[in-house]
Amino acid sequence: MSGDELELIKEAFESNWIAPVGPHVDQFEKEFSDWMGSGYALTVSTGTAALHLILRILNVESGDDVFCSSFSFCASATPIVYQGAHPVFIDSERESWNMDPDLLEQELIRCSRKGTLPKAVVVVHLYGQSANLDPILSVCSEYDVPVIEDAAEALGATYREQKVGNNGRAGFFSFNGNKIITTSSGGMIVSEDASLVRQARFLATQARDEAPHYQHSVIGYNYRMSNILAAIGRAQLRVLEDRVERARTIFQYYYKQLSDLPGIAFMPEPNWSRGNRWLTCITVDSKSFGASNEDIRIKLEEVNVESRPLWKPLHMQPIFRECRVCGGAVSERLFQEGLCLPSGTAMTRSDLDFICDQIRSFHGS
Repeated sequence: MSGDELELIKEAFESNWIAPVGPHVDQFEKEFSDWMGSGYALTVSTGTAALHLILRILNVESGDDVFCSSFSFCASATPIVYQGAHPVFIDSERESWNMDPDLLEQELIRCSRKGTLPKAVVVVHLYGQSANLDPILSVCSEYDVPVIEDAAEALGATYREQKVGNNGRAGFFSFNGNKIITTSSGGMIVSEDASLVRQARFLATQARDEAPHYQHSVIGYNYRMSNILAAIGRAQLRVLEDRVERARTIFQYYYKQLSDLPGIAFMPEPNWSRGNRWLTCITVDSKSFGASNEDIRIKLEEVNVESRPLWKPLHMQPIFRECRVCGGAVSERLFQEGLCLPSGTAMTRSDLDFICDQIRSFHGS
């Protein structure tokens, strides 16, 4: 916590604004859109809810296709299924671990010839690092397919010095408890499209019509953020840039301590990207290193240190086993060899040294 949360929560209680409406909600949206430089922002209950609302507003319906990054958490694709549509998964490029623009273009060309273009493309900014947006936006514009930026993990990251989330038709963020800043649970939609945000606000509040009584002409959702959580978000936003700098410092420390080990490589950062380094991610070539990523994970677990494999590609998930995939080898290899190291911004130098010592011990160094 930043230290200001309790003061702002106290304001919420004293004003008696508790429900998903109130001055902190309004202020959080304004402060967030100001920080982002986006036209409009809307608080919601989760990042998953944010994507669901955007897809609904883009008229994604049963039987439609929506292209999505395969190398991501399942919430990047489950809202597509909520709408009865079909995810089509696009593999990663090695340069950024994000959606491969060449594979995307090839699939759009193929679909255009068949008359089966997708309703949208969901581009994930993985582990706080931007995808290569220029070619993605260019080819999607050519085929008039809207781009949704899944920046759930990437608040504070930039692409060519522009904040991620502002580049497509809409973007969204997550404030889940594990993110770079948190409201415990929550999310945010950002867009330059006033109509899109207005529609999202309507749908997120049970789609209540303007009437003195409760009247509903379309199905809506209970997707708004409470005034209390928005108060936490306002306090967290004040320290976002400090959190990003701390996360990047942690990455640099790991890199300095471990990059000389044979077989250990870190998530690359292309020259067009400045990631928030939400998590420090490595890959382990077991033949060169002498141990696998799973060997490291188990060893750390034995000393009460949690690490995790990289995301299992969505095209490998049982729930999406029938879905089409373009490519797949890059993300599969990353999953097989990858590991997320502890990256919390409250970690101390002794914490980091302990973890690095455990990993280096495989080489007796």
